Amino acid sequence: MKLFDSHCHLDDSVYDKDIDDVIKRANEAGVSAMMIVGTNKDSSTRAVALAKSHSGLYASVGIHPHDAKNCSEQVLLYLIKLAKSKKVRAWGEIGLDFNRMYSPRKDQEKWFVRQLESADELDLPVIFHERDSNGRLLEILKEKHGKERKGVIHCFSGNKSELYQYIELGFYIGITGILTIKGRGAELRKLAPLIPADRILVETDAPYLTPAPEKNRTKRNEPAFVKSVLLKLAEARKEDPEYLSDIIWKNTCKLYNLHKFI
Repeated sequence: MKLFDSHCHLDDSVYDKDIDDVIKRANEAGVSAMMIVGTNKDSSTRAVALAKSHSGLYASVGIHPHDAKNCSEQVLLYLIKLAKSKKVRAWGEIGLDFNRMYSPRKDQEKWFVRQLESADELDLPVIFHERDSNGRLLEILKEKHGKERKGVIHCFSGNKSELYQYIELGFYIGITGILTIKGRGAELRKLAPLIPADRILVETDAPYLTPAPEKNRTKRNEPAFVKSVLLKLAEARKEDPEYLSDIIWKNTCKLYNLHKFI
């Protein structure tokens, strides 16, 4: 199987001592490409630098809703310049998070919209983060949705109605290790067969959301474990894993416009 971890955070300091081994294990597991996702100015800078230093690694830049209170036009200009690198294939992780409220709602919404505009200007797909926004993210997307905008709903954990609305808007659905967890992933396993095959991506969100069975021996997630997500997804959809992995590889390359590079 040829796998693409469409969302990970290899710039995280937990990988500082063994990043080369982490990438090697991913490659040995069939993970040929990884998207390192930026969450703030510093994170985005590290993500791009890491992507430049290894083949098969790509990066996104953006300000996570948790960090929205620290965003500014100056920061956006910096990210726009950073995004000129050929290794930058997306804008994100951006969106709304009304769960922990690390940034005020007004700041989250303001900089979410501004970043949508920046992504559109650069013609980059968007990596969306949504948690407990009670429909507000969808509302903004419908108000500000450009017909040509591509994107993925990172770590989808919504209901059937939200799923169908995202699909109607033309977005991909990112599936994480939550799918593999017996209790927490039960509803997601029910919804998985409803996602059109050409709209699915798999991701780890490493170092977070370690899937089963790996979570029984380590807390730290890593891209190699995306294979467990793919296998559980194939099981939930009653599809052949190799068949599904091929489709998902093509989906991810299409979203990130990587056909010229892979």
